Amino acid sequence: MSNPVRVRFAPSPTGYLHIGGARTALFNWLFARHHGGKFILRIEDTDTARNSQAAIDVILQGMRWIGLDWDEGPATPDPKGPSIGDRGPYFQSQRNDLYFRRIAELRDRGMAYDKDGAVFFRMTREPVLIPDMIVGDVRRELTDREQVDPDWVIVRSDGQPVFHLVNVIYDLEMGITHVIRGEDHLSNTAKHIALFNAFGVPAPRYAHIPLILNPDGSKMSKRDRGAIVTNYIDDGFTPDAVVNYLSLLGWSPADGQEFLSVAELVQRFDLDRVNRSPARFDDKKLEALHFEHTRRMAPDHFVRTGVHYLAQSGVDTSAFPAAYTAAALETARDKGRLFKDLAGFVDFYFKADDAIAYEPEAAAKALGTAQREPLAKLLAAYEAIPADAFNAAALEAALKATAAAAGIKAGALTQPARVACTGRLVGPSLYHLMEVLGRDRTLARVRRAV
Repeated sequence: MSNPVRVRFAPSPTGYLHIGGARTALFNWLFARHHGGKFILRIEDTDTARNSQAAIDVILQGMRWIGLDWDEGPATPDPKGPSIGDRGPYFQSQRNDLYFRRIAELRDRGMAYDKDGAVFFRMTREPVLIPDMIVGDVRRELTDREQVDPDWVIVRSDGQPVFHLVNVIYDLEMGITHVIRGEDHLSNTAKHIALFNAFGVPAPRYAHIPLILNPDGSKMSKRDRGAIVTNYIDDGFTPDAVVNYLSLLGWSPADGQEFLSVAELVQRFDLDRVNRSPARFDDKKLEALHFEHTRRMAPDHFVRTGVHYLAQSGVDTSAFPAAYTAAALETARDKGRLFKDLAGFVDFYFKADDAIAYEPEAAAKALGTAQREPLAKLLAAYEAIPADAFNAAALEAALKATAAAAGIKAGALTQPARVACTGRLVGPSLYHLMEVLGRDRTLARVRRAV
C-alpha cells in the first residue's frame, strides 16, 4: 500500500448490531491490522428521528465483545466502562459546521443549488465508472429518469444534510483510503464518487463484500435470530469463535484452513481472497468452531467464562473452593456445549446431595427395582476405596469388577450411578465427575439412590 491504510466502520444507531455489520467491521479491522493502518469507529447518527442511545450502547457492546479496538476518537473515555481503544467513537452529528462549510463550497463551484427549500447536487450527466477491489469495474449508467434530471437532494427542506453527503465529507476529512462495506451499498457509490470529484479529491478505493444469506439462500432479515450479535453473547459463544466464523463468511485463506486464531487472521487476511458470491450462514459450522476454540481456551479464562454464565442461570459457585469449581467445569470442556447450556450440564456439582432431583425418564430407566441390588453392590465396592485413592481409574476398575461379579454389563451400572450422582442420563465422564464430587458426596448420592 503506497499510502497508510485508513478504514472506518460507520454503523447507524437505529436498532442493534447486525451480524452483517459485525462482519463488515471485522473485515475493516483485519485489513487495517494486516497493513499496519488505522481502524476508525464512526457512528452515523445524523438521522436524529431514528437514533437512540440504547442502539449506540448495543453497537459498542458488540464491538467490545468481539474485540475490535478502534484507533481514534474523542479523548473522553466511554463512561460505561473501559473502552478497548481508550477513546470513544466519532459521531457524525457533531460536525455540522464541517458539512455546511462543504455545502457552501459546492455552491461556490456551481455544483449545488437551492430548489423548493432544499439543496440539490448537480450530478454528472455521464455514466460513472466504479473501480471495485472485489466486484471489479462497475459502470453505472444513468436511468431514463436520470437522463432527464440526474440531480439529487443533499440537504433536505428541514435543513438536515442527507446520509450520502455526510458520509462522503467525513470520509474526505478523515483521509479514508479504503471503503469496505456490504454489496448492498454498491448502488450508492456512483453518487459518492461524483461528490469526491466535485470536491476535487480522489475517491477512496472501494471494496464491496458479499451479502450474508440464511442457510436456505434467503436474505437474512432483522427477524432472524442469527442476525443479532447480542444473541451470540446470550447463547454463550466464545468471541474468538464468532470472529473466526465471520472471517470465513466471504473470505478464505489460500490453504483452506478454517480454525484460525485472531493473530492468524490478522496475518493472513487481505481483500484479494474475498469472494464475489454471497455467503450462507451455517449454524453447525459456527458451533463446531466454538467447541474447538473452547477446547483450546486457557483454563482460567474457561473457568471465569463458565462461572459467569452459571451465575446468569442462577447457579451460585461462590460457596465452593475455586479448585473444586475449576475441576467441575473442566469435566464439561470437551462435551460440546455452549456456555448458556452449561448450567444444565454441571449444576449438580453445586447442589446439596439431598437436593438432586431425578429426571422422571432417567429415574424410570436407571433407578427401578431391577437396578437396586446391583447399585447396592457398587456402593459397597466404592465404600471400600479409601479417600486418598478415590480417583477416576479406581472408580472405573471397581465398577467393572462389580459388574463382572454380578454377571452383568458395565453399562447396567454406569447409568444408575450417573443418575444417582447427577439426576440425568447425560453428563460429564462418570468416573471423572465422581472424582470431582469426592468420596463423601459420591457415596451419599449413591446411598440415597439405593
